[in-house]
Amino acid sequence: MAVATLISKRLKDVSGSMVLFSIFPSLTLNIEKLFWLRILKVAELLLEVPVDYRRPSEAKIRLFARSVQRRSSSAEIEPEERQLPWLVYLQGGPGIGCSQPQDIGWVGPFLDRGYQGNAIKQAEYLRKFRADSIIRDCEAVRMCLTADYPLDKKKWSVLGQSFGGFCAISYLSKFPQGLREVFTTGGLPPLVTNPDPVLEKTYGKLQERNRAYYEKFPEDAERVKTILCHLQQNNVKVPDGGVLTPERFLSLGISFGMRGGFDYVHDIVLRCSNDLDAFKFLTRPTISMVDCASTFDNNILYAVMHESIYCQRAASNWCADRVIQKLPNFRIHENPDEIFFTGEMVYKHLFESSAELRQIKEAADIIASYDDWPELYDKEQLAKNEVPVYSATYVDDMYVHYDLARDTAAAIKNCKHFITNTMYHNALRANTEELLKQLFAMRDDTID
Repeated sequence: MAVATLISKRLKDVSGSMVLFSIFPSLTLNIEKLFWLRILKVAELLLEVPVDYRRPSEAKIRLFARSVQRRSSSAEIEPEERQLPWLVYLQGGPGIGCSQPQDIGWVGPFLDRGYQGNAIKQAEYLRKFRADSIIRDCEAVRMCLTADYPLDKKKWSVLGQSFGGFCAISYLSKFPQGLREVFTTGGLPPLVTNPDPVLEKTYGKLQERNRAYYEKFPEDAERVKTILCHLQQNNVKVPDGGVLTPERFLSLGISFGMRGGFDYVHDIVLRCSNDLDAFKFLTRPTISMVDCASTFDNNILYAVMHESIYCQRAASNWCADRVIQKLPNFRIHENPDEIFFTGEMVYKHLFESSAELRQIKEAADIIASYDDWPELYDKEQLAKNEVPVYSATYVDDMYVHYDLARDTAAAIKNCKHFITNTMYHNALRANTEELLKQLFAMRDDTID
């Protein structure tokens, strides 16, 4: 029995009860809860899949997913056995959890076009995994959800945002037979074997964004220096017991790639500066604000695995630390006129200053030195791809560099590419209607 059918039956029967069954040996599915959320019919699913797909009979890992379907406005009773098409959303990150469906702007437009959405987030045990495991999880779930579908309806659509797009392209190259179509937003992965060429490009874009920030807020140059001096001279603790180091403060620049990011960082800089002027120390509310904006404590998978998402048969060897040594504006101790903020990069020192990350410092070191990562992309398969791909790329994307994304689009057969310099990396959330209009236009229109 497919989940779509089961959901329909359970909403009419004993809502909220748990149902346990197995479609095939490697997947166990629990329907944890069924409920209405405004105009959405939601099922919360817990699924167990192998930790290691090479040893499927050994340890299992738990996934959490939400199935979302719009409430029908028709007076006609829908057949219980109706088999709706599925769309799976792959969240950016790695390791960033999905929001609730009512808080996601694109859910409504996609459901309006006949999709039944699904969002998957990995639980804490998934910190080991990269795209090659995530896509196998997806395939296991797809086979379960479409178990009683006819062959021509078993494929599903994929929407990948940022790192979710990396997963989608890996999926496309490894299991194209499961895909009806692929959408990516700010998520065409660089087809590289290590993070060095990626970070060399993204550091360049990060420098551009820093210059633009200081052009908008020139007075912040001295404010930032004063704040960093205070942090160097004082052991400023954050609420969880970690230390607010100068380097951690500068990681606020991760917001520079988002719409409204400059204003957000400026507000924090201004608050810190006002605290030091008025009290000669940073107040707890200000420290908490900086902590929330600069920590990876709630996204440990991101911190540990960030550089490994680019590795294929090669080690990352703390790439961000190596590349930044060539860039003088990021060197605090050289006292440049404008000290640049860092971006999404993860540095070794974070595993010292963060109370949470400190506990896995050794594991992070092992991961950084590991050089036998499996391949993520089959370039030959991508070159002969027949699955429709619709990708949005942003010229000023600070996280997924335009040059590398353009090269990847050219390497994928059957890929339609929307390129814009009017949106940033978070356009799926910040410019939802405008972006989806462009993606659906590529999907629905023909050039010839």
